[in-house]
Amino acid sequence: IGDSGIIVLRHLDSEVSSTLQRNKKTPRLERKSDLRVAFVSQQQLQSFNHPYQLGWTGEETKDKDSSFKKASDSCTSSVHILRGDIIIMATDGLFDNVDIDDVADICLQWERDNGFVNGSRKSKQEASDLSAKSISSLARILCEKARENSLDSTIDSPFALLAKDNDIMWSGGMPDDCTVVAMHVVGSQSHSL
Repeated sequence: IGDSGIIVLRHLDSEVSSTLQRNKKTPRLERKSDLRVAFVSQQQLQSFNHPYQLGWTGEETKDKDSSFKKASDSCTSSVHILRGDIIIMATDGLFDNVDIDDVADICLQWERDNGFVNGSRKSKQEASDLSAKSISSLARILCEKARENSLDSTIDSPFALLAKDNDIMWSGGMPDDCTVVAMHVVGSQSHSL
């Protein structure tokens, strides 16, 4: 397993106390977004563009610091998941090319396109079935955006910004393979699975 990460996106409730709390006076349908990043996994790098790796080559590694020996050697976290959360697990092909705020915007648009935030009420079962049928499209859209950005030499991608922070002149995206697993927590098992 190479450089991968996880983000949890959450709609902020008016009762949530935080610095990211939304404007309570603006009706939800009129707000641009109340979908916010609730959790981001820590990036684990040996140095710039050299992530720790988890795997087995069949041989003992000579350099003790070259990779994790077991999963417990890595940084671990836990986060409480709530109904409505969107969880994105992806390789650096996504996170090196698409800013986390843009990932949140894409996820919000997916929710709008599928009727999760348009004001219509769905039963838990309806929401589960719709989510199960449409969640793979969110992963595909994110992969397509990562590919588009990776080939764009005019943008300041997250990778380019980190490169510049490390005194490396880089512009544009970072072509890389990309795997995205998207999950939408809706609170009930889907009948369509």
